[in-house]
Amino acid sequence: MTKSLIPWYTIGLVVAWYSSNIGVLLLNKYLLTNYGFKYPVFLTMCHMSMCSVLSYVAIACMKVVPLQHIASKTQFVKIAGLSVVFCFSVVCGNVSLRYIPVSFNQSIGATTPFFTAVFAYGEPSFHLLGFIVCVSATAGRAFKSVLQEILLSSEEEKLNSMNLLLYMAPIAIVFLIPATLLMEGNVFKITVDLSRRDSKIVWYLLFNSSLAYFVNLTNFLVTKHTSALTLQVLGNAKGAVAVVISILIFKNPVSFIGMAGYGLTVIGVVIYGEAKKRFR
Repeated sequence: MTKSLIPWYTIGLVVAWYSSNIGVLLLNKYLLTNYGFKYPVFLTMCHMSMCSVLSYVAIACMKVVPLQHIASKTQFVKIAGLSVVFCFSVVCGNVSLRYIPVSFNQSIGATTPFFTAVFAYGEPSFHLLGFIVCVSATAGRAFKSVLQEILLSSEEEKLNSMNLLLYMAPIAIVFLIPATLLMEGNVFKITVDLSRRDSKIVWYLLFNSSLAYFVNLTNFLVTKHTSALTLQVLGNAKGAVAVVISILIFKNPVSFIGMAGYGLTVIGVVIYGEAKKRFR
């Protein structure tokens, strides 16, 4: 009997990555706009808190990857710097969802700032502040990746993404607590009062924060079992899927240019897949 050549395990990982990534994006949008929980900084702090707990469980208890230790104070300072940039990008991404639809958010994330700026004013749901904050989030993610390569380039200081999250998440919380209190006032009391009136908010926040961790976990596993280029291509395709699902759920208008752009993205993914098969 011929052994199946279909990589079911890798396909399962990709499906899990897509589901968690699109799920957290749509749930963020629902909470911050439709539900009316307008506290993106606090929401980010919930994400980082859950990432801290689940990272420890995955690495220290379940041994998903070996625990890597911080070798020096210098390395700790570098990780703290990365954590600040990481916080900035995540907060900006969540803030942008208050003002612009998921479809436009993903368009900005998948294109260069120049072309985004050129076509932005043709977007039916364009909001200047949301646009600026979302571009800032995209720039922050790119800057964090570059900074990570520069700061943690030596073999002694390199950390895999799971261990890096283990150390960055608690540091992020230290910065996010005062930011939450400064920018969103008595959000802790508001959340407690809200949970007494509607207990669903507690489950929304717990599920949403857990998904935020699984985005990072599945991202790491997909990279491990495919390649960085494949991950990039899959990421662009994920944006297209997120756009379609968000339009179906939130019924937001979308421009012809936006749909054409994501149509090209899907075509590109198909071509990449066929090319990879031929040259394998």
